Amino acid sequence: MTAPGLAAGLVAPSYGTASLAAVLPAAAGALGVDLTTATGLRSRDCAAALGVPATDRVVVVLVDGLGLHNLVERGGHAPFLRSLLGDARSLTSSFPSTTAAALATFGTGTAPGRTGLLGYTQRNPATGGLATMVSWTEQSDPYRPGTKLAGPMRAAPEDVQREPTVLEALAAAGVRVAAPGPGKFEGSGMTRAALRGPRYVVAETLGARVDATVRALRDPGLVYLYHGDVDKTGHQYGPDSWQWGDALEAADSELRRLVRSLPAGTLVLVTADHGQVATDFDLQRDVATTPELARDVALLGGEPRALHVYTEPGTDPHAVAARWRDVLGRDAVVVLRDDAVDAGWFGPVADHVRDAVGDLVVATTGRATVVDSRLHTTEARALPGVHGSLTETEMHVPLLALAV
Repeated sequence: MTAPGLAAGLVAPSYGTASLAAVLPAAAGALGVDLTTATGLRSRDCAAALGVPATDRVVVVLVDGLGLHNLVERGGHAPFLRSLLGDARSLTSSFPSTTAAALATFGTGTAPGRTGLLGYTQRNPATGGLATMVSWTEQSDPYRPGTKLAGPMRAAPEDVQREPTVLEALAAAGVRVAAPGPGKFEGSGMTRAALRGPRYVVAETLGARVDATVRALRDPGLVYLYHGDVDKTGHQYGPDSWQWGDALEAADSELRRLVRSLPAGTLVLVTADHGQVATDFDLQRDVATTPELARDVALLGGEPRALHVYTEPGTDPHAVAARWRDVLGRDAVVVLRDDAVDAGWFGPVADHVRDAVGDLVVATTGRATVVDSRLHTTEARALPGVHGSLTETEMHVPLLALAV
């Protein structure tokens, strides 16, 4: 649905029963566990709204970057997943529509305004540094020469993301919960922040994760299965590339094998955190070489499709916003922090999260991007596949459900 104040083709974030936030609560409801998240999502209500049947075994698969529109457009590479599209539901992702914000929303059943994970990078109000939320690292002063290298973020994941996760709640209720994944993610900052609670099973390939899932579900319980290669390939080659099609084919084949191998009665839920769009480099602006964008900006967070603009102390954010609107025109929606919060872009915003939101919040449109060559490497500025903004392709994610 097009939201008031947004142009056609842009989608307002949602954190209700038709959103990504509802998936894990719905799985909890299917398992008979009654829980309510901090934003008021009840597990039984989510299960009913998403049409999820009662069961004692659930696997929730999250394919990073596999937006609903991407899947429909490239469905020839995914015959198994395409066969499920007739009964698929379209869910709305978070804002920004990016992994850190969306996975924390998914993991807690809440919203970025509660989890404090607001994008790929964001200001750490405690230090003033620029924190990278996926790798959990921080740059003390990224604009000062000699300080570009990042070190560990000076904040514990549990202090930034204070909401209990749904997986934690399930484990506390006596449900066997497992999460197979690459060894590098075991105990990582992102895992501890957004997805803490399961027994982590190291499995480097998707095939090994499928095998681990089948073993875990010999007994009742829930498995959370993450797959990141589709998104990674889209960033490297673009979502319209043959390489992306190959990555989708590989994922589709393994997910078909998963479904054929699970015990009878297992509920399978397949979703994604966001979609992905192709970049038009003719529409890329560089803050570092555009004085009207650089003026009065102390720090730039977020990512090229969704930016947090932190202004210099004492600066009028309205004046900065006016200059950004003049430069970007129809290629971006530029709003003040209070307006983004009041519009519900981040869901309900906790007091400890508010200062991490940019003084300006910028969502690019079409295929445009905004970068800063003082912050972003040449490789990062040249990514052919990106996400984070409010377009339908980025915001709509599938929920594919079947009981084997």
